[in-house]
Amino acid sequence: MSVILEFTIRSDQFTLGHILSEAGDMHFELERIVPTGGHIMPFVWVSTEGDPNEDLPRFEENIRESNLDLELLALDRVDDGGLYRIEWKSQTQGLINGLGESEATVLEAFGDGSWTFRVRFTDHDKLTDFHNYLTDRDITIHIIRTYTFAEEGVRRRDFGLTNEQREALVLALQRGYFNTPSEVTLDELAEELGITKQAISDRIRRGNEKMLRPLLLSSAAR
Repeated sequence: MSVILEFTIRSDQFTLGHILSEAGDMHFELERIVPTGGHIMPFVWVSTEGDPNEDLPRFEENIRESNLDLELLALDRVDDGGLYRIEWKSQTQGLINGLGESEATVLEAFGDGSWTFRVRFTDHDKLTDFHNYLTDRDITIHIIRTYTFAEEGVRRRDFGLTNEQREALVLALQRGYFNTPSEVTLDELAEELGITKQAISDRIRRGNEKMLRPLLLSSAAR
C-alpha cells in the first residue's frame, strides 16, 4: 500500500534549496522530479515580488555560478516568474537523489528559507529506504505526518487544503477579494495575516488549484 510523507527541511540541509535561497527574496515551487539515465531533473517554478526582468536573470546567474555540477534551462515565463529545469550532470548525494533512489513521487514541494514536501512512496519499504538514506548522510528532516493512500482519499474529500490555505481563502472570500471589482488587495490581506504578499498569493493560488483540479478534471474525463 502506498504511503505519503509530509515533511519540512531547512535549506542548509537541502543542497538545491540552499542554492535557490541565495537568489534573494524569491519563492520556489518544485513541480516534479524526473529520474532519467541515472540523473535527476527537478522542475522549479520561481516567482518574485520584485521586477522579474531583474530578479530572474540574477537568479539564473546565481545558479550557473554555483559550485554545483548542474545545467539550468529556462522553459516558460509568466507575469511574476518562470519555470526552469535543473539537470544534475553528475550523481549527487543530497535529498533529491534520495527521493529518486526510493522512487518517490513528489506531490508538492515549495519554500525559500525552508522547504515543505509532500511525497508518495509505493510502500512502507520504500519509505524506510528513504529514511535510511537520510540517516546515513546526516540529512535532517522534520516529519509532519505520514498516512496511507486510503487516508489520502478522505483528505481529498476536504480538497487537501492546508490550514494556511483554508485560512487565506476564507479571508479572501470574507473581504470580497473575488468580487468584481475586488474589494480588497493582496497587500491588505497579507497585512491582516501578517505574511508577505507573495505568501498570500501562493496560498490562494494553490488552494484554488487543489479545489478545482478534482472538480474540473474528473468531470472532463467522463
